[in-house]
Amino acid sequence: MKKPKTYEEAVLQLEQLLEQISDTQTPLEQSIKLYAQAVTLLDVCSQKLQQATLQIEEIDQKLAAGAQPANSAEGE
Repeated sequence: MKKPKTYEEAVLQLEQLLEQISDTQTPLEQSIKLYAQAVTLLDVCSQKLQQATLQIEEIDQKLAAGAQPANSAEGE
């Protein structure tokens, strides 16, 4: 399994794993291996969401203090 670089890649890989696990033709041992990969991907997704939450909180704090976000463009 290739390590996803983005949240979206991780979700896509997770969806693919879930399809394989749900397939009645997938042997039990293979399903267990796929499940372990899915747990790893869930952890990646959780970490990326936590990072995004922290970034949003930082932006909100800057806005509350009257500062503009570092990456904001004029007119948006």
